[in-house]
Amino acid sequence: MSETPEPWQWPERTWRRHVEAVRAGRRLVPQQWPGGARVAVALSFDPDHETIPLRDGETSPGRLAQGEYGARVGAGRVLELLAEHRVPATFFMPAVSALLHPAEARDYASEPHEIGVHGWIHERNTLLAREDERELLARAMESLAEITGVRPTGIRTPSWDFSESTLDTIRELGFAYDSSLMADDEPYEIVAEGEPTGIVEIPVDWIRDDAPYFTMDRYGSVRPHTRPRDVLEIWVDEFDAAYRAGGVFQLTAHPHVIGHRSRLVVLRELLDHIRAHGDVWFATHAELADAARAEATRLDTAGATS
Repeated sequence: MSETPEPWQWPERTWRRHVEAVRAGRRLVPQQWPGGARVAVALSFDPDHETIPLRDGETSPGRLAQGEYGARVGAGRVLELLAEHRVPATFFMPAVSALLHPAEARDYASEPHEIGVHGWIHERNTLLAREDERELLARAMESLAEITGVRPTGIRTPSWDFSESTLDTIRELGFAYDSSLMADDEPYEIVAEGEPTGIVEIPVDWIRDDAPYFTMDRYGSVRPHTRPRDVLEIWVDEFDAAYRAGGVFQLTAHPHVIGHRSRLVVLRELLDHIRAHGDVWFATHAELADAARAEATRLDTAGATS
């Protein structure tokens, strides 16, 4: 039996097949944002809570308490801050987290906010068989719909990754948009093997995520390595660049991470900075995806008449 070839031994058709399986298509930035705004701002929060240790089979009260902080303290602080600044947000919530904290999930699904799918138990989808991944995402969607009375239209995969079957599963389950990939700063259409899928991608990036800066693992090598105010400077620079470009500033945070006092100060000052610009459109990820889809329709119409 021959050994599996190393990547450097792959023929061109192999590495091209991997690269082209899921690709970024046309950029979908409207000529003008709603209300004449210069920039769109899409804030998101992932209320993972206890699901991270549970996913890994870690059931010690100490590890679970770190997640419980997000539900007990962080989530309320985040919602209060958003209400104070009159800003909507999208909350991508694992179904197990919603089952543990149903009232919190209902708050996320209430106006002006949006709730989205974030897996069943924050599973590592790249380790799952196709049928298992589909079953978990379908169960997660149904659970969130049952708990909140609202069927989610968007998904953020756990840990921001796609298996070989994730895109097919997302399409089969009827999601309108995804927010897990990193091929652009601006929304784009996902292309599968060279063919447009009609699914809008609201791209993320680790730069605009609180977890890489602040995560703490007592027994591992992960340690908080950045001062909160240094992170504020990075995020302000990201927003300012998006503002100059007339594009999108997207942010991901976690109640159990950003919800601590010294870190919430950073989020407050970031919102103060953004609010100081009058021509900002604050949108949920679903609203941003709708604007991107409208731009796709405009491009299709323009192409058909040219």
